[in-house]
Amino acid sequence: MSRVSVLLMIAVMASALYLVRTQYESRSLTTDIDRATSEARRLETENDRLDVERRAQATPLRVEKLAREQLHMRTITPAITHYATMNGAAAASAASGEAHP
Repeated sequence: MSRVSVLLMIAVMASALYLVRTQYESRSLTTDIDRATSEARRLETENDRLDVERRAQATPLRVEKLAREQLHMRTITPAITHYATMNGAAAASAASGEAHP
């Protein structure tokens, strides 16, 4: 074989090896993209589920129930209303517009 044939044979072999390597990398990257896409779908589904759960936890009836049971709160009625009254000195200073120390 001549030198040109040997050089062409080496070029064809190098080209073939490069082609195989790039196809392998392409398949690997495609697999990574598929994995990332499925992970994104999974995270999106999880986010939607958590949004629904958060909305369910924040309903006014549930908040009121927790306030009654855990914080021992109750609705206001006139029977349990306490009115604050001012003593004479505080009333006089409030009427005159002075600040109370």
